[in-house]
Amino acid sequence: MAEARLFRARGQAPAVVTMVELFFDLVFVFAITQLSHGLLAQLDLRGALQTGLLMVAVWWVWIFTTWVTNWLEPAHSAVRLLLFALMGAGLLMSAALPQAFGARGAVFAGAYVAMQLGRTLFFLWASRGAEAGRARNFQRIGAWLALAGVFWLLGAELEGDQRLACWALALGLEFIAPALFFWVPGLGRSSLSDWDVDGGHMAERCALFVIIALGESLLISGATLAGLTWSPEVLLAFGAAFVGSVAMWWLYFDKGQHDGHHRIAQPEHAGRHARIGYTYLHLPIVAGIVVCAVADELALAHPDHASPAALAALLGGPLLYLLGVGGFKWSSRGSRLPPLSHLAGITALLGMALAAPALHLSALALLVASAGLLIVVAVWEHLSLRHRAHGS
Repeated sequence: MAEARLFRARGQAPAVVTMVELFFDLVFVFAITQLSHGLLAQLDLRGALQTGLLMVAVWWVWIFTTWVTNWLEPAHSAVRLLLFALMGAGLLMSAALPQAFGARGAVFAGAYVAMQLGRTLFFLWASRGAEAGRARNFQRIGAWLALAGVFWLLGAELEGDQRLACWALALGLEFIAPALFFWVPGLGRSSLSDWDVDGGHMAERCALFVIIALGESLLISGATLAGLTWSPEVLLAFGAAFVGSVAMWWLYFDKGQHDGHHRIAQPEHAGRHARIGYTYLHLPIVAGIVVCAVADELALAHPDHASPAALAALLGGPLLYLLGVGGFKWSSRGSRLPPLSHLAGITALLGMALAAPALHLSALALLVASAGLLIVVAVWEHLSLRHRAHGS
């Protein structure tokens, strides 16, 4: 049967992330680079809206592929060919990102729709002879993606705000679909039992994407430093950028990734946590890292000056990251409240945003302050959890 050949065998051990999946992820290193450079080139409200929309689209096509490879067997030649085809389309999509709202809108939209629908059609072909629930689930998914695809392609024929609005509608349809369990008239809605993911595989794949984003942040800081005169201010900005990246790594991987892995590994929570914790709540985590990379480059290049746009990036990046990581940990731990350390960090960042214009703080001062705040949140949580463990 097709299912036996093309689908992963479910056993006691979690599925292993394969080399071809990591090879596929390399495309998204390029995509994240394009997004950060695009935001840096147009650091205003319009640029933020456009980059935000493209960021969600890049994440969405990656996370949907991760769901599919959670079920499919990448060691099978047909599945590898699928991933290679998606890589080719992904490279086109990534190359078109800087001009997605310009001359290359049709290339971006066409590649994106081809990836979303092509992967779904392949899964339906692979599911022939499989259990009806899994195939019906992807019929519903395909219906939503086809509807959104109409607006992606239509938006490519429009310009300016009309394109932005049309693509926002398309992405909104895709974004809300999992929350509605892909309900389709005549086909009903999916259930959590249809999303029988291998939790260990899903957790590891998303953790690797976070590493990709953090690695891109470090590369941008290093490349920017290499092209500058090494004054004390520049070196201090580089040190603060590095410390901030380490703090973001610590906040996610010290306990957050472990708790998420533990939660999703429980079969009764796997489908729900894969949808909420990994599909949705990882988006602000990755977006926060991208914005922080832009902020680091701004502070390195112009440590003495902070424009309103730079201020938004320098504080907005850490804020997005803490919102995402805090929400992810809240979902993973099943607690009544988000981590207090993260709530305090978010409150402090909001306070800094209100006070910074009046204090005329430089970009360097804001970068040092935000990096220090991330370190405080990380240490606070680490000590709090260790004290709780000793008390237990």
